[in-house]
Amino acid sequence: MERINASDFKARCLSILDRVKSSGERVVILKRGQPVAELGPATQSSDHYPQLRLKGTVTVVGDIVGPVVPEDHWESNR
Repeated sequence: MERINASDFKARCLSILDRVKSSGERVVILKRGQPVAELGPATQSSDHYPQLRLKGTVTVVGDIVGPVVPEDHWESNR
């Protein structure tokens, strides 16, 4: 894994991004010698909407539209 100073990253950002995309290599970005960020290739998802992965994982039990507490317990009805 390559380590690069933030000032060097700033100067060569686009070429580093291209290299990370093509090689899959991760790059650690340093500020004053301390790691502050890690740059890696983006994960590719086949789903257009990430929520589609959750389809079929929820079970509806009971009424999801009605009130949770019966109306006779409402303070506004007293």
